[in-house]
Amino acid sequence: MTTSGSGTATDTHCPYCALQCGMRLRPGAGPEPVEVLERPDFPVNRGALCGKGRTAAAVLRPGVRLTEPLVRDDRGAPLRPASWDEALDRVAAGLTTAQRRYGHDAVGVFGGGGLTNEKAYLLGKFARVALRTPHIDYNGRFCMSSAAAAHRRAFGIDRGLPFPLADIAGTDCVILVGANPAETMPPALRYFRELRENGGRLIVVDPRRTRTAEQADLHLQPLPGADLALALGLLHLLIADGRADKDFIARRTTGFAQARAAAMAHWPQRVERLTGVPVAQLAAAAEMFGEAPRGMVLTARGPEQQSKGTDTVSAWINLCLAAGKAGRPGSGYGCLTGQGNGQGGREHGQKADQLPGYRSITDPAARRHVAAVWGVDPDGLPGPGRSAYELLDSLGTDGGVRALLLMGSNPVVSAPRAAHVTERIRALDFLAVGDVVLSETARLADVVLPVTQWAEETGTTTNLEGRVILRSKAVDAPERVRSDLAVLHGLAARLGVPEGFPEDPEEVFEELRRASAGGQADYAGISYGRIRAEDGVFWPCPAPDHPGTPRLFLDRFATPDGRARFAAVTHRPAAEEPDGPDGDYPLYLTTGRVVGQYQSGAQTRRVDELNRSAPGPFVEVHPVLARRLGVAEGELLAVTSRRGRAVAPARVTDTIRPDTVFMPFHWGGEGRANTLTNPALDPVSRMPEFKVCAVRVGPAAGEREKRGAVTEAAEPARRTEPARRPERTGPTRRTEPTHRTEPMQRTERTEPMQRTERTEPVQITEPVQITEPAQRMEPAQITESAARSAPGERTGRRAVAGRTASGPAVPGRAS
Repeated sequence: MTTSGSGTATDTHCPYCALQCGMRLRPGAGPEPVEVLERPDFPVNRGALCGKGRTAAAVLRPGVRLTEPLVRDDRGAPLRPASWDEALDRVAAGLTTAQRRYGHDAVGVFGGGGLTNEKAYLLGKFARVALRTPHIDYNGRFCMSSAAAAHRRAFGIDRGLPFPLADIAGTDCVILVGANPAETMPPALRYFRELRENGGRLIVVDPRRTRTAEQADLHLQPLPGADLALALGLLHLLIADGRADKDFIARRTTGFAQARAAAMAHWPQRVERLTGVPVAQLAAAAEMFGEAPRGMVLTARGPEQQSKGTDTVSAWINLCLAAGKAGRPGSGYGCLTGQGNGQGGREHGQKADQLPGYRSITDPAARRHVAAVWGVDPDGLPGPGRSAYELLDSLGTDGGVRALLLMGSNPVVSAPRAAHVTERIRALDFLAVGDVVLSETARLADVVLPVTQWAEETGTTTNLEGRVILRSKAVDAPERVRSDLAVLHGLAARLGVPEGFPEDPEEVFEELRRASAGGQADYAGISYGRIRAEDGVFWPCPAPDHPGTPRLFLDRFATPDGRARFAAVTHRPAAEEPDGPDGDYPLYLTTGRVVGQYQSGAQTRRVDELNRSAPGPFVEVHPVLARRLGVAEGELLAVTSRRGRAVAPARVTDTIRPDTVFMPFHWGGEGRANTLTNPALDPVSRMPEFKVCAVRVGPAAGEREKRGAVTEAAEPARRTEPARRPERTGPTRRTEPTHRTEPMQRTERTEPMQRTERTEPVQITEPVQITEPAQRMEPAQITESAARSAPGERTGRRAVAGRTASGPAVPGRAS
């Protein structure tokens, strides 16, 4: 592997989260081909990098990553090295054979939120032009789709943040819902600190007392899945206490009367019962936000990854609109997008229902425009296909997808109901995977295509602000590794479409500009040259002389009448709730991330330094729950849902609610959290309900080891392991990563308890030591119904069986 160009440093961006932090790469003198340097002039991170960013070059090592194509001679054979011609011929044959047998719709494409804009764009074109299939979606459906749907419902357009990240530091109050940037995007935490240093207030909504929650002026700790009721309760109080901005509502919104009626049915005492958040804390939050001259609500995966995620986000948007905190500087609703190109990946045709420019695939005008750019008949473009989980659920079934091209995703670890999804992948007639490492999903493939990484290629991504940035090539890839664009070019030619799939990323971007022109996500005025000169350009940018749009909605919203739209939403329970202290599944499970790993862990689990920080899965349990189970810190626990069983060591901490357990989702094997999660889908966004399901917990049968990590079990394969598998660096001793910009000190955990006699899975009946209940306020101008729960409603008071506590719930959820 050689460096590209001279020995000078190359300005580029981190491959991980949606901050897309600026960094510089210099030819390396150590084990990595390049050295990661700070880039203090880039405005988003101002030089700060987390441990993942600083160690990103470790995945470039030949012993860690894929370096040649691999093929399988038959179902029982191992993967073996092959030439590129053989590998691409095999992929083309697998796809065409499935289409001859079952029809064009029998092939599918599954992409990823880490692919550059050029790759995402060309992948969508490949599916619809070369394969002529409607079935393309991507793993970003599992991340921001609920927020995207709610954003479009309210504002007519979806951009994660309608303002630059730096605006957070200058507002007066932020409500941060279901987000833990201290662990998921550490360099962003400085903006929340600066907010407080400038006199602003931070309210964090999270069932766990996370590192982010510890920074808050007020921490609301609802039951998992109760975010919708909480938002409605805050809107009720805002209106009842006379803090609604009537002038803003009249001038710039529609639908307030219906939203108000829905909110009035969620009076404080009812919301306390539904959420576990005391009335006084509800009142304090409503007052803090309502009285602030400017304010923001920011959501992440917590409220979004629910079967009611779209309505939940809409309820938080309603709160912004009613307070007049939208469409003006220093105020607004925003989504903290997760994946590196989660924003751009959903704008240019990688989703089942979209064409480039965030156009609808069912819109005749949009079809004509894009077809003209592509040089095809608009009537020949397929219609919408299945959403991500529905596509995966259809694999290998009658009428479903029988051959799949998967690029940049690892659903064996990351999909809900993952054991079922794994079985569906095994049922395929043919699977081809393009990736940089041999992930758990790639191990099941018939053909594995090694593709270039972030430092080995040039291309654009769009960060969480809507800022289009440019990753620049800094090092050459290994000789037998090709770019995703080259893969699509070679496959398209073999499928009879030799033109229209360029390998040069700038040529692809120039076509993307034309295809997006006039759409909501209009990139027509953005070029590689402008991005380099301006440290990124904010879309929409419809012309080369347009300045870009750092702040949306200052004059009008992107709706036909220019007004933002309230949504009349009401509380409803999660698709699956615990069935009571005597039931089979008495506890809540919520899932999330840890600072030392990223997404499915396919890359970060190959970095020694990160593995020392986060060596394996675990189950967070409250000391009361641990005592009832008779387990101590580090003992193996079995967590069982209606979909399967996972085993991981206990982590005993009072930062989790007694009725809730938490697992990170970065690992496969027996500690795979997504074995347990519920694929119940939001009816609008088709988002699965990752964030809440019902489980039971007990000591893992026959396990006596303490304080040891679970050894990750390999997925039982329908095919044997590859003949040549890249070396994988493993964990050594548990220490923190050496390079961290933000403080990473955890709160002190409870000491491991003395082991007591074990009991059967939990029935908590003893009181929990919680802070004193706050004084209740009198009902605030209740206009509908008496203050009592509707039939069948769960209540926050059953956090501990036999106790009707109105004090703050004990914490739990990471983004």
